[in-house]
Amino acid sequence: MTIAVCPGSFDPVTNGHLDIFRRAATHFEEIIVLVTGNPTKTSGLFTIDERVSLIREVTKDVANIRVDSWGGLLVHYTSAHHVTALVKGLRSSLDYEYEVPMAQMNRRLTGVDTYFLLTDEKYGYTSSSLCKEVVKYGGDVTGLVPEAVEAAMKEKLR
Repeated sequence: MTIAVCPGSFDPVTNGHLDIFRRAATHFEEIIVLVTGNPTKTSGLFTIDERVSLIREVTKDVANIRVDSWGGLLVHYTSAHHVTALVKGLRSSLDYEYEVPMAQMNRRLTGVDTYFLLTDEKYGYTSSSLCKEVVKYGGDVTGLVPEAVEAAMKEKLR
């Protein structure tokens, strides 16, 4: 079975992320959206459990997407769960520069390849951080995040 992981903090999940998950799901038998804690980022808007719940809600229509969380090294997760590939979305060359060394290290440690999907151009400027900031100051993120996520963001940031 070809199992791929889409790892990330997803705080919150955006429509750009969903686009990557759904497109990846057409190429692999199973996609695991893996919510990870990122120690380089400040405390999140949503807890890990809330992120998992929101992603499950907005991907429930895709049978081969599963959502999980992990707090350790990604290579340990891939080994423990028989993962055959990683899938990452790229918005720009900056994402590429950031992701390539991680992909190379992951391959060196486990032999697992990373597949890069280019983000749909309509989401190229979208980021979780930017969406949080827009909502925090009363702006509209309709179409950039799923409706359930937008409602949860507004509730948290009130």
